[in-house]
Amino acid sequence: MDFDLIIVGAGPAGLCLARALRTSGLSICLLEQQALGALQNPAFDGREIALTQHSAALLRELGIWSLLAEPTIAPLKDALVLDGGAGAWQARMSISHALSPKPELGFLVANHHIRGAAFEAAMAEGPDQPVLRCAEQVNGIRSDAQGARLTLAGGATLSASLVVAADSRHSSTRRAMGISADMHDYGRTMLVCNMTHSQPHHETAWEWFDHGQTLALLPMNPCSQTGLPRSSVVLTLASQQLQPLMELPEAAFSEQITQRFAHRLGDMTLVSTRHAYPLVGVWARRLVAQRFAVVGDAAVGMHPVTAHGFNLGLRSIEVLSQALTRAKQLGHDLASPALLDRYQRTHQRASRGIYLATHALATLYTQEQAPARLLRQIMVRTGERFTPFKRAVAASLTGLH
Repeated sequence: MDFDLIIVGAGPAGLCLARALRTSGLSICLLEQQALGALQNPAFDGREIALTQHSAALLRELGIWSLLAEPTIAPLKDALVLDGGAGAWQARMSISHALSPKPELGFLVANHHIRGAAFEAAMAEGPDQPVLRCAEQVNGIRSDAQGARLTLAGGATLSASLVVAADSRHSSTRRAMGISADMHDYGRTMLVCNMTHSQPHHETAWEWFDHGQTLALLPMNPCSQTGLPRSSVVLTLASQQLQPLMELPEAAFSEQITQRFAHRLGDMTLVSTRHAYPLVGVWARRLVAQRFAVVGDAAVGMHPVTAHGFNLGLRSIEVLSQALTRAKQLGHDLASPALLDRYQRTHQRASRGIYLATHALATLYTQEQAPARLLRQIMVRTGERFTPFKRAVAASLTGLH
C-alpha cells in the first residue's frame, strides 16, 4: 500500500482535510490538477467566503486562521434582506448580531487568501508532511476489500486504504466511483467583484431580491489606498444579460452597478477584476462507496444565497478527520463500512435541511410571476416581525445552533 489516504483535489477542502490529519500518523498523498505555483500563490477569483463562528473556530484549531493577515479578515456584524424594487413597497428584514451571543455574526475572507493559508498549513515542513503531486489527473479508480487504486494520466498507479474526493461539485472522481448526484442548474450566473463606495456599509451584508435581478453586498475592510468603504458585490442575472456587463469599460460598469443599487451606497467604483460563475446546486446521493468518500463541494454543492457552502464543507472535514484519527489510534480499518456509514449519516443529517431550504429559497427568488413576488413579500415582512425566526436565522449564520 503506497499510502493510508489519498486526497484528490488540493482546493480549500482537500487542504483543510490534509491539515486536520497532520498529527494523526497517517501517510497522506494530495493529488491536484493545478501546477504548484497556482497552489502556493492562488490568484484572486472574486469570491468572498462568509465564515460562521464555528468555521472560524475550526480554522483556528487547524492553525490556518493565524496565517491569514489581519487586514484580510472582515467582521460581518449584521445582515439585511430586501425584497422588491427601491420604492415604498419594498420589504426588509434585518438580522442583528445582538440576536447571537457573539459581537459579530461571522467573518468574510477572500477565497484565495483561505486557499493560500490552507496550503501553507497543510504543507508545512515536518515528518508528517503529506506527499503533494501537482499537475496530475486521475484517469481511473477502482477499489476492493483490500484497498483502492488510482491510475494517473501519466501512467503511474497509486494505492491507499482510502480515497477521498475533494475535487469540486463536478467531481469526476465521484462519478468514476458510480456515485450519482442531483444537480440543479438555476439558469443564472453570478458576477462577483470588489467595489468601493462613498456611503458606509456598517459591516452589514445585503441580500436584495430585486425584480429581475438579485444583488448581494459583502462588507469588506476599507480600501487600503483610498480609505473608502469597500465591498464584494455579487450580481445574479440570466447569463445572456450578464455577459454585456462583463465587457463594459470600468467607468461604465461602475455607473451601471451604482444604478442597480439605486445609489444607496453612493458612487461605486470597480477596484478589482470581474468574475462570472454559473449557479449550479449539487447533492451527492451517497457520500461513500467501497474505500471511498467525498467531502466539501463534492458532497454538497450549495447555491450561495445562504452562504453555507464552505461552512458545510468544513463540517464534513471535521467529522471525517475525527473518525479517521480515532480509527488510526485504535488500529482499526480506515475505510471500514461502519466508519464510512457513520460519516455519511452524520454529514447528510447536518446538510440535508440546509440544502433543501436553500434550494427552495433560490428557486423562489428566480421566479418573477406575481404569486411568487407576493409570497416573497409576505415571507420577508413576516420574518421581520417574528423575533424567534430572526434569532434562528442569526444562529444559522453564526453556525452556533
